[in-house]
Amino acid sequence: MDAKATIQSQVSSHPVVLYMKGSPDFPQCGFSANAVRILRASGVQDIFAVDVLQDPAIRQGIKEFSNWPTIPQLYVHGEFVGGSDILSEMYQSGELASLLKSPA
Repeated sequence: MDAKATIQSQVSSHPVVLYMKGSPDFPQCGFSANAVRILRASGVQDIFAVDVLQDPAIRQGIKEFSNWPTIPQLYVHGEFVGGSDILSEMYQSGELASLLKSPA
């Protein structure tokens, strides 16, 4: 399976998918740590996390898949949400909580 097909399968199969550097327990950059912190503060216990540092094809593929140049990237109910800054804004406005509660 190529990177695009793998990514499509991941975002379709899990309600919350975070492409990040490291893991939720051991993030490898501040932006990824911030995304995990926000998701946990929003009550998300089951984060399907993909460590892009483990697979160069996924690391590049996710940028092309979303047309978004940076990591982390969050998908909720199969839809691209954004990166760390967007998550911060959505968390502060309450928009993220609403998105996480409602299915697509």
